[in-house]
Amino acid sequence: MVYLALSAEQRVNAPPAAVFALFGAGAGAGWVFDAACDRIAVGAVVTLHAPLGGPDAAPVQILGRISAVRAPSRIEIVHDLPWRGRLRLRFDEDPGPPGEPTRTRVRLIADLDDAGLAWLMRRRGFRVSDGPDRGHHAVGLLISKSGPGSVFAVATENLASMAVEEINADGGIRGRPLRLVVGDDATEPEVGAAEAWRLVRAGCRAIMATTTSATFARVSEELGGAGVLLMHTLMNEGGLGGELRVQLGERPENQLRAAVGPMLRAAGGRRWFLAGNDYCWPKVVHNAARRVVAEHGGTIAGERFATLGSRDFTPLIESILASRADVVLSSFVGADLVAFERQCHAMGVRERCRTLALALDEPTREHIGDTASTGMWGVSGYFEQLPGEVNAAFLDRYRRAYGPFAPPVSSISESAYEALHLYVAAVRRAREDDPRAVAREMRGGRYDFPRGTVTVAGPETVEQRIFLAEATSDGLVVSRPG
Repeated sequence: MVYLALSAEQRVNAPPAAVFALFGAGAGAGWVFDAACDRIAVGAVVTLHAPLGGPDAAPVQILGRISAVRAPSRIEIVHDLPWRGRLRLRFDEDPGPPGEPTRTRVRLIADLDDAGLAWLMRRRGFRVSDGPDRGHHAVGLLISKSGPGSVFAVATENLASMAVEEINADGGIRGRPLRLVVGDDATEPEVGAAEAWRLVRAGCRAIMATTTSATFARVSEELGGAGVLLMHTLMNEGGLGGELRVQLGERPENQLRAAVGPMLRAAGGRRWFLAGNDYCWPKVVHNAARRVVAEHGGTIAGERFATLGSRDFTPLIESILASRADVVLSSFVGADLVAFERQCHAMGVRERCRTLALALDEPTREHIGDTASTGMWGVSGYFEQLPGEVNAAFLDRYRRAYGPFAPPVSSISESAYEALHLYVAAVRRAREDDPRAVAREMRGGRYDFPRGTVTVAGPETVEQRIFLAEATSDGLVVSRPG
């Protein structure tokens, strides 16, 4: 039940009709809560930054969809991040002093439920814990409900919850229902470590981490003596597997081997520019790209990194244009990938070269936009468009459970669904809850999932098919399997 509402205001020196029409147009930082959307229409995706975290806190990034429009005075948005709720934006005339131009007062009202209040209290530094529940088998899900990684978090939590419902309908684990406890790493390793400990205190003996490799590495170190099974579900560079560490997902070299040849043919040239976020996974991606591109007779025309959370990529994009690259390999993630690619489109990169983005998935493409994403390519083990009855039934369950406004499914979010089913299958085979026994059971076997057959041969050895997909104005189109 909603029992608290937060509000924020901005004043703009323009009449309401003009401000309403420019909502989400990217007119500059701070313009109408720094909102971004391609159209003011029901169903359109929206990202905005609202000053709801307190006077000294950074604005809260909210991802949602427009659910109602009343031009030129009202927009309603339903959102799932950082909590599930509703926003109301009102555009009212603010006459100001006599003789001055008409201004607009834009008021944002955000509804908070229990989960939203708990998230906000943690953000403000208060300790809000989830106590252990002996009647359930608790499993943690560590995701990025805020920060640059938040773009794919909604579908991830949805699919993890759907997996829990399926598992409980099938009898749970050793007579107990499964309970999902969710943590938000804010796309920051130190926050991730603190949230991981909160999940442990809540009784979780296994944690599914659908986070950046930087967070996974930090959490792995932090929980070194905790006796907790930690699973990295999404695409990653490997190298951290162990007795209680399992790394699933795609490896950069496998993705690149499936994509480099077709990208060279599509681009009609051999010059590559490498651009990405400045942390461990992109650096491994770039090292692998140097090898694979060279094997195909290509050359590296340049390389640049940007810190997570960057908003202006102008110098980097100018370097790309100056390099005369035929293909840009983007290892940006989440909101950074969205901002970088929208700016690339605005500065003419799409007219000059193709882009291969290893972390491009369906929700990220939506936020980049139909026009700005056209000409990009992604490569991963799963896309919504994969054929087959298993995937069709999986997507039907998802839409029936979460409705038409739920974000699309991707390899990143589907990986959390798989990880929970893998974990439960291992617990049932082990016939005990001890994390080490469960981890041993996970290190072998073939499994059929919506993406196809997945073979787990070790703590960081996973075999699966890799698919290449092209972004069009209608979505991602799978062009060929790797």
